[in-house]
Amino acid sequence: MATHTGNPDTAVKEAGAQEPPDTGADARHQLTALQGLAALSLDAMASVAYGPESVVLVLAAAGAYGMGFTLPVTLAIAALLAVLVASYRQVIAAFPDGGGSYAVARRHLGRRTGLVAAASLILDYVLNVAVSVTAGVAALTSAFPEAYGQRVWICLGVLALVTAVNLRGVVDSAKLFLLPTALFVGSVLAMITVGLFRDGPLSTASAAGHAPVLGEGATTVGALLLLKAFAAGCSALTGVEAVANAVPSFRAPAARRAQRTEVALGALLGVMLIGLSVLIGRFHLQPVEGVTVLAQLADASFGHGLAFYVVQFATVVLLALAANTSFGGLPVLMSLLARDNHLPHLFALKADRQVHRHGVLALAAVSAALLVFSGGDTNTLVPLFAIGVFVGFTICQVGMVRHWSGERPSGWRAKAALGGCGALLTGVAAVVVTATKFTEGAWLIVLALPLLVLGFEKVDRTYTRIGERLELGRVPQAPTRARSVVVVPVSGLSKLTCRALTAARSLGDEVLAVTVTHAAPEDRRAAEALRRDWELWSPGVELVEVTSPTRALGRPVSGYVRELTATNPDAQVTVLIPETEPARLWQRILQNQRGAVVAHAVRRDTDAVICRLRFRITDEALR
Repeated sequence: MATHTGNPDTAVKEAGAQEPPDTGADARHQLTALQGLAALSLDAMASVAYGPESVVLVLAAAGAYGMGFTLPVTLAIAALLAVLVASYRQVIAAFPDGGGSYAVARRHLGRRTGLVAAASLILDYVLNVAVSVTAGVAALTSAFPEAYGQRVWICLGVLALVTAVNLRGVVDSAKLFLLPTALFVGSVLAMITVGLFRDGPLSTASAAGHAPVLGEGATTVGALLLLKAFAAGCSALTGVEAVANAVPSFRAPAARRAQRTEVALGALLGVMLIGLSVLIGRFHLQPVEGVTVLAQLADASFGHGLAFYVVQFATVVLLALAANTSFGGLPVLMSLLARDNHLPHLFALKADRQVHRHGVLALAAVSAALLVFSGGDTNTLVPLFAIGVFVGFTICQVGMVRHWSGERPSGWRAKAALGGCGALLTGVAAVVVTATKFTEGAWLIVLALPLLVLGFEKVDRTYTRIGERLELGRVPQAPTRARSVVVVPVSGLSKLTCRALTAARSLGDEVLAVTVTHAAPEDRRAAEALRRDWELWSPGVELVEVTSPTRALGRPVSGYVRELTATNPDAQVTVLIPETEPARLWQRILQNQRGAVVAHAVRRDTDAVICRLRFRITDEALR
């Protein structure tokens, strides 16, 4: 087992640390700023489809008067977006190894607070995958109602596609998703530009025949309603943290490229949010059942023609693929947690294409379970979505306040004030969303957060005990040579048997061949034949017969190894298991798997070393 032995704090670099240049092989599988915008901004860009709508639906309770506050609330959200972008630029510079809120909190707020931040990000990333896929499929089934009954299978198909692309590498996913991202952003910006030159809506066909959800008779709007609208609209900010979490995925200089990506993401998102809210007021839009606000705005700006369907198509594709943000950010976060001994170390491993393959597969598996559990219904998942990211935002901002207060560089007071303001706003949003959505499923997040933190700590304690048992960090005593006994299970004479005994004699001082015999008459005859053949062959190795009352194979061998270990306490016992390995994968199902059975039993019942000798059979040998 590979156990992390260094100081965990070395996983987080100091601000301004020099980054090594990329090698050619690694650079091909890392992101440019433009590719990073495509691979890591899909979550934030897709939130344009439901962020403004969340504000409108809350304000609609106060009727037309309440709808007049759409722009002020959106401007407040845009101001918070600017604060978050500025803050996360500093996070990227200070923590170029990625990890975002987790790295900041771990350094400045303590290990447990860092784990809370990590748990909140994990929940947000997993829910983002499920929400994005179900929202995209919901838009698709709205256009093709006959597919509604198969929505769960369609969701799983989309998830499988996104997973497969990400297993090929983050750059491949960025290249694939660059066109849908550009199409969505371009169509929304074009819609805003065209709409600003309209005196009124060009068409209202999409909303015709649908019941309005506007309240009646309200003449005042309370602070609580505005606060709820602000908190609901902040769902449009999910995904802003993704770039800071995945800094190592960028080409060198990774920090500067990630910062440019963060600014571009914030600028595009802010322009789209404000532009859409202006159009909502300009067209006096009223929310209706069954039609999205974005669809109504496209109808009003472009008319109910080709451009309208282009916007809808781009929205469907982007929502379905917005899950890619999680596949870009979560595996990096999980790798940092693994390096700090809070997750299994396999999550820190990278495949050939710089892919954290185990993190990608784990995210896909949990997301698939959520999709099946929710029945492909977006409304089941949405109430849980934004809470985790607000918790992470708040912890990150508080951590950066501590960072600037401790470092005190030039202008640190303004930077700390910026972080404090962001922490206050996101903290309020987290409390309001949790309180208002608690009975709609938010209680699951409140329960899952501490359970995840407890799980992280359990893994850490386990690795600590393993490290103590292995005496990691200490200079071990000098190695000594022990007498070696090698046990070779055999069932007959063959070239494989000869190879196994040859290998065993090169490994051990004493070699014992072991065969398991049974009481049945045909088995006794086979055992007697093997004994005669062995004596004629005379390989210079003793053949030991172990009698078993049943036809079991693994337990008799492991029992003999236990007895051998007990009678030779100072010897190192090794079990060498010979196996054939056919060239073709399908041919391996023809094997009897005796080697696997013996290996499992010996591993379970003894402390002996297990060696599995592979005898490869090529296609030429089978002809």
